[in-house]
Amino acid sequence: MSWITVIWSMVAAACLTLAGVLLPVWIRDRTARPYLFFALMAVATTGFVFCDLRMIQAQTPEEFAAALKWVHVPIWFLLVALVAFVRVYLKAGRLWLAWSAIGLRTIALLLDFTTGQNLNYNEITDLRRVAFLGELVSVPVGVPNPWMLVGQLGVLLILIYVADASITAWRRGNRRTALRVGGILAFLLLVAAGQSALLFWGVIKAPTTLKLVYPGIIVLIGYEVSREVLRASQLVHALREGEQRMNLAAEAADVGIWVRDFARNDFWASAKWRELFGFALTQAVDLERMLLKLHPDDRDVVRQALAKAVADGGEYTSEFRLVLADGRIRWIAAQGRVDLDTSRRPIRMRGACTDCTARKQAEREMLQLRHEIVHAGRVSVMGQFASALAHEISQPLGAIQRNAEAASIILETRSPDLDEIRAIVDDILSDDQRAGAVIDRMRALLRRREIDMQPLHVGELLGDVAALSRPDAAARQVSLVLEIADDVPPVLGDRVHLQQVLLNLISNGMDSIEEAGRKVRRIAVTAVLDGARAVEIAVADNGVGIPPDRLEQVFSSFFTTKATGMGMGLSISRTLVETHGGRLWAENLDDGGARLRFTLPVAPEVATELAAA
Repeated sequence: MSWITVIWSMVAAACLTLAGVLLPVWIRDRTARPYLFFALMAVATTGFVFCDLRMIQAQTPEEFAAALKWVHVPIWFLLVALVAFVRVYLKAGRLWLAWSAIGLRTIALLLDFTTGQNLNYNEITDLRRVAFLGELVSVPVGVPNPWMLVGQLGVLLILIYVADASITAWRRGNRRTALRVGGILAFLLLVAAGQSALLFWGVIKAPTTLKLVYPGIIVLIGYEVSREVLRASQLVHALREGEQRMNLAAEAADVGIWVRDFARNDFWASAKWRELFGFALTQAVDLERMLLKLHPDDRDVVRQALAKAVADGGEYTSEFRLVLADGRIRWIAAQGRVDLDTSRRPIRMRGACTDCTARKQAEREMLQLRHEIVHAGRVSVMGQFASALAHEISQPLGAIQRNAEAASIILETRSPDLDEIRAIVDDILSDDQRAGAVIDRMRALLRRREIDMQPLHVGELLGDVAALSRPDAAARQVSLVLEIADDVPPVLGDRVHLQQVLLNLISNGMDSIEEAGRKVRRIAVTAVLDGARAVEIAVADNGVGIPPDRLEQVFSSFFTTKATGMGMGLSISRTLVETHGGRLWAENLDDGGARLRFTLPVAPEVATELAAA
């Protein structure tokens, strides 16, 4: 076997080997497009090498012409794949140049089969035998095909395209790759185009060495790709090390981690995550199996949150319940994000989960304790109003008794006045209803209950509180004034809890006035519209005021300025206001006394109308 056959066969085998190694990389990871285009170039070079071997071993002009015609097919594939490789590898190059070059090479391929014996010769008249690598090879002699200029112009455009992409990559700072790939590639293309022009236009008489140029391009790109493979291998080791560190940190923080790969439809989870969700270390996991572990009431919510994160390419947070094998409930707090490719398609989703069962239990206990404290504060305040309320109830009860006595006297007469008796009965019913209303308000305040958010008319709310407070205010000789603006809309809140807040503020105000020893004692309760979505209610007194350095401290739990106070009234009031979505704060008045102000949200339907107006 000749050296030429051995060398050419080795070049073809090397190209096929490279293609066989790198093509599966693209098959497994469709985003690795440079590997696809390099594999296509390697396969095309293999076809070019075999056609070239057929040409240099041709014995007749017809045999050489046929091999030269078919060699343009793998050359077309090689050059098109080369343009695509430069585009995706350097991420540069003008598209119009690329499409122009590919278009010209396509036209040249069509001309190769429709003009002359091939694109390079109209007719090959003879073959010359010249020595090459110790044996005689064939060199064509014939009439050049002028359409050959189309193919050579296409190669020139590809050369310009590669140079343009290399310059762009260089300017972006990717100088090594631009020089190694773009610079050397442009040089080899220039050599190939120059040699082709000199040979096929008959300027020089020598065997073509394009067989050395195009495999040289494969060697160059193969070297660059091998560097990428090496870097990928190093990155794999670094990732494994990073993964071990991440797992160690996650386990130390008691966090479970999971990753969902959309391209490979793969679901990976750390050992801690599997422990949280009740999966064995070797058990297969996917999204549906994970969702089956969730409480039935939480599955759709979590599924929708994950789907929304995938659709929007954003982050997600959620808290949900797991049903363990023994029937116990475990609360999980989850958060994560979705990674997108350049086309904004989801690549992978990452998430972290922690067991928040203890926190949920603590929150429930805290809420229960808060309700207990609110109830205790409500009972404490009602104890202060007990005597005044007894006086208010005694009035309708006394009126009922007197009316009943009067009716009894009238009935003892011979001709009782029935109209007078009917009027007395109506008065008795009215007084009974008034007494019942007082008792109902006391019962509502003393009843332990959850927050019930309803639209409330501010005037009615303040009127009910004033009715409860006026007996105590009268006993303390305090004037209680309501000032409600005409444009105040309904608010969203719990009637009884808001009554508790107002009773606390009014009671504190009366205590402050009594401590100050004022001759004129006055408490003003005002309500005004604060913007389009809130109502501000204020309780102002002319008492001793609040020390400036304690304007915020008075809202702390167990802080009090009263000798017999619990220090919970204002703390509970602020908690209730914040639960309603408002805020409560205090300020001193210039002429003495203090004003406590709080906001409440306007009822939603009214807030929408105000915003539109």
